[in-house]
Amino acid sequence: MNGKNASLESLAPIDPVRLEVIRNALLAGAEEMNLSIWRTARSTVVRETLDYSTALFDGNGNAVAQSTRIPVHLNSMSTCLEDILTNHIPLSQWNDGDIVMTNDPYCGAQHLPDFVLFKPVFENVDLQSQTETPKNANSAAGKDKSNSQSENRRCVAIAAAIVHHIDVSGGAAGSYFAGATEVFHEGLRIPPIKLFERGEENSAVTAIIRQNSREPVKISGDLQAQIAALTVGAIAVERLVTRYDSDTLMLAMQHILKQSEDAMRDTISDIPDGVYTFKDFVDDDGQDAKDMVIIANVTIKDDHCSVDLSESAEQTPGPVNCTLNMARSGVYCALLSVAEGRAMANSGAYRPIEVICKEGTIVNCTEPAPVANRMATGHRIVTTVLGALASAIPDKIPAAYYGVSYVAALSSPDRVEKDERRVYFEIEVGGWGAYPGGDGADGFSAGFHNLANSPVEMCESIFPVIFTEYGFIPDSGGDGKFRGGLGLAREWQLDEEWGVLSGNFDRFRHPPYGLHGGEPGSKGRFIHTRGDTVTELPSKISGLKLQRGDRVRLETSGGGGWGLAAERDQTLSEKDKRGGYRVMSKRKK
Repeated sequence: MNGKNASLESLAPIDPVRLEVIRNALLAGAEEMNLSIWRTARSTVVRETLDYSTALFDGNGNAVAQSTRIPVHLNSMSTCLEDILTNHIPLSQWNDGDIVMTNDPYCGAQHLPDFVLFKPVFENVDLQSQTETPKNANSAAGKDKSNSQSENRRCVAIAAAIVHHIDVSGGAAGSYFAGATEVFHEGLRIPPIKLFERGEENSAVTAIIRQNSREPVKISGDLQAQIAALTVGAIAVERLVTRYDSDTLMLAMQHILKQSEDAMRDTISDIPDGVYTFKDFVDDDGQDAKDMVIIANVTIKDDHCSVDLSESAEQTPGPVNCTLNMARSGVYCALLSVAEGRAMANSGAYRPIEVICKEGTIVNCTEPAPVANRMATGHRIVTTVLGALASAIPDKIPAAYYGVSYVAALSSPDRVEKDERRVYFEIEVGGWGAYPGGDGADGFSAGFHNLANSPVEMCESIFPVIFTEYGFIPDSGGDGKFRGGLGLAREWQLDEEWGVLSGNFDRFRHPPYGLHGGEPGSKGRFIHTRGDTVTELPSKISGLKLQRGDRVRLETSGGGGWGLAAERDQTLSEKDKRGGYRVMSKRKK
């Protein structure tokens, strides 16, 4: 450890073996929550795509242990909780059995489909008996007792879970409405409220959520899975309090945060001091704005990193805007990637990083700007920060990955109950950028969203679609000493009388960049075929009417290449040709 941390507040010592046991127990608790949601969720976006995250916080609202899920969720949850505690429901008003929730991007959340739930854990709470308490058992005397208990107990931890819900109304199925010009067009907006209070569910809120979804059964089931996971996390914390004591646990959490902070400071110290600048582009907002620039000015000074995004484009009419919380998440993701696993992802790792964003820009939009497709800009923040660092540490930074969450949603009749509508929602990925030591990964989810694919067999059994192609796109990765990973083609045919399609993509105009002489990856494409008529669709669209037999094809971007193509090992080139990765004499750009 370098000497730059000497001014940090020293902590009381703790046995290193005990600290490691507690650290891993907290990680295991977050993973138990993760598995709980996976095993009990109802919608494919949660159960198959795995679009959710879980974490455990200390009693002060600092993220300590996170599951291996989605960085864009996990890096932002602590800021969301901070906003709730500071501006809406202070911790002094939280009680045993409370669950606080929000989905409002202007209250710390990300976009309306993402519900963020928090459950406090007070010391010496009998969680098992609490979960078995009848709903009508909260008499006035019981509530008075609960109040006095909360006043006399410390909050030792907070369990948290964020789930992307299948549909929360708005102008398009899946709540990704490319035509939105304000957040009110995007669906149900829930301010920070108590979904549960002292173990008692606010059934009116649950009813409102169901009534405002095109998939009420699935959203209700996913919400119950999310709630159950919080109890799983709370019980994991309670086990640690019982085994040790609350003072030991809270001290261990402080040490865990300090370890992450020190590791991130060491990571930043290894980067040469200086100011590094890079720019990349978001294609369009689906409406009036095009070629929105994202500019990152990264300043490294000793063990501190400042990322200034203030020169980025003004906020747009369409829903590709990011809140400041989202922008921070992208910056943190880039720096954690540079740390290469040395810094445990938690609030401690964020302390040496400053994020500066001008208000009213695409990276720090103001209410009521629409934000549903905020990932188009969020991915671009990651690639822009990494691009800036490529000139500082060229032997560590890869070329650009595909850089967008390819979100498509289809509304159509149920296969059996024709009067019922269903939402088929999928998120696709592309190729990774090549890196200084090898080729990019083919058709593989990048860390910022870390999603799984939806198996075609499962989709066909549930939704009225028949897949006609799913596989790699030859020649889609950028050429170079090391080639970029290949993008994917995913094509299906509608097997129902009607359907309404929306798509929210990017990288159709600006392909993923190459580095050090490497070529960019391929651009994305979205194609609608009806009979002999083939139509190239824009990257962002809502309300496209389909009929039986129509085919829809998505082609995702390949990753950028790294280094000069002339320096590529001939044996690797021959291997690419044999494997079908390179089949064209001139690669399609």
